[in-house]
Amino acid sequence: MGKGLVALLCVAMLVFLVDAVYAQEDIPVHVRLTMMVAGDQNMVDFFQYEIAPEFEKLYPNVRVYVVGTGPGPAGSRQIIEKLKIERDSGKDKWDIDIAVVHEIGAVWALNEGLIRPYTDFLTAKRLTVRNTDKMALGVNVDGYVMPMFHSQTAIAYNPKYVKDPPKSYAELVEWVKKHPKKFGYNGIKHGASGISFVAGWLYWKSGKDMEILINGPYDKKYEEKWKDYFADLKEFNKYVTMTSGNAGTLDMLNRGEIWMGPVWVDMFYTWMAEGRMDPNIKLLIPAPGMPGQPMHYVIPLKAKNADYALKLIDFVSSPKMQAKYIVEKFNWYPGIGDQYVKKYVSKEVLKSLYRDITQDDLLKYGKPFPLTQYYEDMLEAYERWVEK
Repeated sequence: MGKGLVALLCVAMLVFLVDAVYAQEDIPVHVRLTMMVAGDQNMVDFFQYEIAPEFEKLYPNVRVYVVGTGPGPAGSRQIIEKLKIERDSGKDKWDIDIAVVHEIGAVWALNEGLIRPYTDFLTAKRLTVRNTDKMALGVNVDGYVMPMFHSQTAIAYNPKYVKDPPKSYAELVEWVKKHPKKFGYNGIKHGASGISFVAGWLYWKSGKDMEILINGPYDKKYEEKWKDYFADLKEFNKYVTMTSGNAGTLDMLNRGEIWMGPVWVDMFYTWMAEGRMDPNIKLLIPAPGMPGQPMHYVIPLKAKNADYALKLIDFVSSPKMQAKYIVEKFNWYPGIGDQYVKKYVSKEVLKSLYRDITQDDLLKYGKPFPLTQYYEDMLEAYERWVEK
């Protein structure tokens, strides 16, 4: 039995088990709102232990159940596969009411006809200021997605060991040769910080063609030199430590087993706030830049409880909730305009969030992920020319 099928069967079992749990509750429940969430465990915990209890206070007839599918595109792919099974079953109403997916997941879902437009009815839609609610990896997703948050990747480094950190990918290549196995990342299959690092590598190697990879047009001729770029990355990998995932990179940094590695800024600051990270470790974004991305809310085409899914999205996207959870508790950049959130956030929190990476740094070095076709080709190229 394939791993993908096993994972889907596990998801189906979890959905079945929640029905059994609800059946034993004394409180009459009329709406069982089921979410599927791609991302690390902190994403699942955010909804299960923070948002669900508050939402259920507003709507006592609702119970929210959260199913995590794992980090990176693989997590989003699990959601897409589950929705395709729902579609192919011919059911009038689907089990999944709301999903949180990566940009690539939103594109996959839209291309497969698995999600419905809904944001015209969303109050929070009027508060978005970036283009991420309209375009995802070069695809028009306007109406189908609402950004949950915006996040950014960066290189974390320990100044105890790294006195003069490399400021660019070119400098990093020289640095790892002098300090073998002290830089670590998680490849492309164990979390998106590794994928972001690979995308940044491709941007660096592509030079002036970087803008083509981001904005299009899609043309295979721009991939003619990729074999050489990824051969260089395979050589680079000889000097690095491959970590077990986003959390694995942070763990190894904190223990001093590696001195540098790509991380998600939000996850880094959350660990810092929880005392799980050496407070002296710092961040930088190397030239020419590394990608960040939003996570997107989507509502499946035949969601059983689409009305409550809409209410939950609006609830968690409000300025106060964005300030309380997205910014203050989880250290993400808000999914709506900063100006709507700042008045609810303390100056200390804002200062902490921009401690090492300023707004100017984000504007200069924060990049989108490549266009969908280039993105998928990049993952395939890594598997073909780096992992083999």
